[in-house]
Amino acid sequence: MDAPVIREFRAGDAPWLVERHQTLYARDEGFDDSFGPLVAAILDAFIAGHDPACERGWIAEAGDRRLGSIFCVRLDDRTAKLRLFLLEPEARGQGLGKRLLATCMGFARGAGYGGMQLWTHESHRAACALYRATGWELTESKPVTSFGVQLVEQSWRISL
Repeated sequence: MDAPVIREFRAGDAPWLVERHQTLYARDEGFDDSFGPLVAAILDAFIAGHDPACERGWIAEAGDRRLGSIFCVRLDDRTAKLRLFLLEPEARGQGLGKRLLATCMGFARGAGYGGMQLWTHESHRAACALYRATGWELTESKPVTSFGVQLVEQSWRISL
C-alpha cells in the first residue's frame, strides 16, 4: 500500500463515505438502514452550504484507495464540531487516525475556534482512547436506542 495522504474532501467522495459508514456500522455495530441516510443528509448539507473558511472535510487515501475521513463543522462562533471520523479496518492502528484528528483540530484552531465537541458511542474504544490521549474530555454518557440497537452515547469536548 502507498503511504497514506490526507487531502480535502470533494463532493465526489460522498457516495463512498455514505456506503462505508452504512456497511461498516451495520457489520460492526449492528446498525439498521437508517444510518446511511443520516450520513447522506450530513454530507448533502455540508456540500450545499459549508463555509470553507471555518468548515472543512478531509479524506485519507493511499493510491486510489480511500481509507478514512474526518470533518470540522461550525457549531457556533466559538465551537467546532468533529464529524464523520471513519477509518477502514485495514488502516487502523497505524497512526492515520491520529493524523486525521490532528489535521482537523489544527484547522479548527487556525479558523479561530476556542473549542471543539463531538458525539460518538462508547463501543468505539480506539477512537475514545485517541480522544482521551489528545486532551478531549468526556462530558456526558447515556444509554440510548439508536439505529435499531442499544448504545451508550457519549459527548466529548476540548479547549483549543
